Amino acid sequence: MSQPTTEASADTAYPFAPRPVEEAVEHLRRILADRPMTRMTMPHGGDVWLVHRHAAAREVLSDPRFVREPFRTGERVVPFNVPFPDFLLGTLQFEDPPQHTKLRRLVQKAISPKRVRGMRDSAAAFAGRLIDGMVERGGVRDLVSEYSLALPIEMLSNLLGVPSADRARFERWSSSTLAVAGRTEEEVRQDMAELAAYMTDLIARRREDPRDDLLSLLANARDKDDTLTDGEILPIAFILIVGGFDNTANFLSTGVLALLRADDQRALLLDDPEGLAPTAAEEILRHGLASIGLPMGGGGGLVPFVATEDVVIDGRLIEAGDAVSIDPTAANHDPSVFEGSERFDITRTDNPHMTLSYGLHHCLGAPLARMEIQVGITELFRRLPGLRLAGEPTFNRDHLTQPMTGLPVTW
Repeated sequence: MSQPTTEASADTAYPFAPRPVEEAVEHLRRILADRPMTRMTMPHGGDVWLVHRHAAAREVLSDPRFVREPFRTGERVVPFNVPFPDFLLGTLQFEDPPQHTKLRRLVQKAISPKRVRGMRDSAAAFAGRLIDGMVERGGVRDLVSEYSLALPIEMLSNLLGVPSADRARFERWSSSTLAVAGRTEEEVRQDMAELAAYMTDLIARRREDPRDDLLSLLANARDKDDTLTDGEILPIAFILIVGGFDNTANFLSTGVLALLRADDQRALLLDDPEGLAPTAAEEILRHGLASIGLPMGGGGGLVPFVATEDVVIDGRLIEAGDAVSIDPTAANHDPSVFEGSERFDITRTDNPHMTLSYGLHHCLGAPLARMEIQVGITELFRRLPGLRLAGEPTFNRDHLTQPMTGLPVTW
């Protein structure tokens, strides 16, 4: 990765190489004190402003003058650490108002907090069956494949109305479409074609035979206040299928690993798993990745925007046409918002982290992800209080989200 294009001393250099977590957090604090953002050149797509301060990040995410249309239309390449998958450019994530508002309103009806609360019992029951299977097989088990991936895939299948028997195909399609290496373009195109054909057929069936699921709601919206074409429904399904379970699975795996490496926090959770699950889930989202024993660096952000006009954010001019991205690692450790931000504290109650974005662009699947993390850690540690590591985790660095791919555990 290239060096920052703004002036900065070695004490406030950005990006910076991975280092022990406490050192990394201290480095971020110096950056946050020095400036609200850094302009840097990404490996792909050119320059982008990385916004570090929490308040400035919220301001950007709330300002309609920052849009994604130039990326969606192909006018601009997305400035990112890896080449951004083309198919994601056509999803809801890259829409701007008013189309974004219309689609988001429809999806929120199906992923409302009330709807997700109604799914909680089935999530706990399914988590219990997964744990039963691990216990029956015994020995050393891979938590990722046998638990962390299986739970969100099942829940997402239920939400969309997709038969859970197809979840293995969804996992394969997701791994292919988000891969940044190790797959040929032809293999990716084939997987995308299979996914599109499957979902198009399912949408047609749900239009003829509606059920109580998200695809039925979207497919039949034309009979209500909004009208959606298959071309609008399919990208919504894509982003939920491909991203909806992958990120949640990674959060769950990361959270379990963080708890296994923090004896004091695990002891607190074991004393009151259901009571602490909500705050534990938020702290996993904020700081879990920094607490799993790996070095922590800085130099990346969320999906960027483009400024449609000159905008001043926290005293810094962002010119029309500039790309802007949020640096959640820095924002989640802003000392003006998070006291003792270097600590993994599952009792932290004031936790407005930016991991799931904010405002208009707050993650649509956030209620579902939060529920799954809460249920996932509650059921696992309630049933297996002696859970412990049986080896080191593995990661896929050739994947857009760089997920954990293996976590050997026993009990």
